[in-house]
Amino acid sequence: MPSLPSPSSLKELPQEQQFQVLDTLFESSPELHTLMGPVLANQTFSSYPSLIDTVGGRMSALSAANSPTDRGVLVGILGSHPRLGQPKTAAAEHLSELSKKEQANLNIGAEEQAEKLRLLNAEYEEKFPGLRFVSFVNGRSRLVIMDEMRARIFRGDHEQEIEENIQAMVDIAKDRSSKLQNAA
Repeated sequence: MPSLPSPSSLKELPQEQQFQVLDTLFESSPELHTLMGPVLANQTFSSYPSLIDTVGGRMSALSAANSPTDRGVLVGILGSHPRLGQPKTAAAEHLSELSKKEQANLNIGAEEQAEKLRLLNAEYEEKFPGLRFVSFVNGRSRLVIMDEMRARIFRGDHEQEIEENIQAMVDIAKDRSSKLQNAA
C-alpha cells in the first residue's frame, strides 16, 4: 500500500514525489500535475485535508472559468477517475490499487448487475461528454450506486455534475489520506 510523507515536507520533495502524492490521493492525471505543480513547489501544507481542499478549490475555479483551455484541464482531471465497477480484466483502463479496494463491493454480485452498471457508465458518459461518474463509494452496494447514477443522469445538469464530481474526488482523497496516515 502506498504511503504519504508528512504534508509539511511536500514543498521540499522532488516534483516526481509530489506528483506521486497527488496520484495516491486522487488519480494519475497530467492535467492535475500541471494545475498543482506550481502550488506544491511554493506552498507549505500543515495537513492533507488542507492540501486536498486546495486541489478542490483549484478544480472548482476551473469549472467557473469561461476558458475552453481551463475547461479542458478540468475535464482531463475528472476523466482520469476510473469507471465504477470496471472489471479487473479491463486492460484499456488503469485502476489504481486504492480504487480497486474502494470499488470492491461494486465487483460483487450478479453478472446482470455488472452489465447494467456498464450500460449506466456508457449512458452517463453520453449525457455528460468528457466526464466519468465519480462518487464516494464508501462501502455502498452496487444497487445504491446505480440508483445515484440514474438520478444524476435524469437530473441532466452538466454544471452540477462537475461540482458533484469535484466534491466526490475531494471526499475520496480525504478518505484515502486518513486511511494511509492511520496505517503508518
